[in-house]
Amino acid sequence: MAYFQIDKLVKYFGGLAAVNGVSFEVGQGEIFGLIGPNGSGKTTTFNMISGYHRPTSGRVLFQGREIHQLPTHKICHLGIGRTFQVVKPLGRMTVLDNVIAAAYSRTNSHHKAKEEALKTIDFCGLMPVKDVLAKALPIAGRKRLEITRAMATRPELLLLDETAAGLNPSELVEAIDLIRKIRANGTTIVIIEHIMHVIMTISDRIHAINFGQTIAEGTPKEVAANQAVIEAYLGTDYA
Repeated sequence: MAYFQIDKLVKYFGGLAAVNGVSFEVGQGEIFGLIGPNGSGKTTTFNMISGYHRPTSGRVLFQGREIHQLPTHKICHLGIGRTFQVVKPLGRMTVLDNVIAAAYSRTNSHHKAKEEALKTIDFCGLMPVKDVLAKALPIAGRKRLEITRAMATRPELLLLDETAAGLNPSELVEAIDLIRKIRANGTTIVIIEHIMHVIMTISDRIHAINFGQTIAEGTPKEVAANQAVIEAYLGTDYA
């Protein structure tokens, strides 16, 4: 039994198939990369996993249980957390209060939510800015806060949607270090990323899609050398 699996997922918006028959399995403790050009269906796949969109057909299974008909909050309670490509922290609240709000997904106690938030902030390296308003953070800080908020829900499986976008080279190194630290702490990760250096560096395996369909899966080295992947990213003339 796969730890996490999507099986023949399809999502239509009107007459357009945004995702069309995508399947993959993720092992517990793995960092699994999901790549593809803009508009290929990556975030729509995440939205179906997390309950934001219902699949037109197909299944999502977590620890052997079908979850694709569950509401978002129940999927979160089962242990699936996610970040969003466009980060939208609660700008007029502090970093700490942002993370406390996320921690409330696991408790009704303010004391326990604050305790969990402080522990998560420390783990993710945001303790020096815990009392800073979220809107005052630079892009790297907001991206890290997005991960911290997701981690405060105590996920066993974490979906990361372009958490490295907009970062400079030194910030990229720090982002990679944090992702590896999260995996070392026992969290399985599925990551969408356009920055090839990041996805190729940290992923155990990579699944590539284009126009909503699978075009390749394998190790980073295998996928980077795949002709269909090269054509999808660079165009047939360049490839």
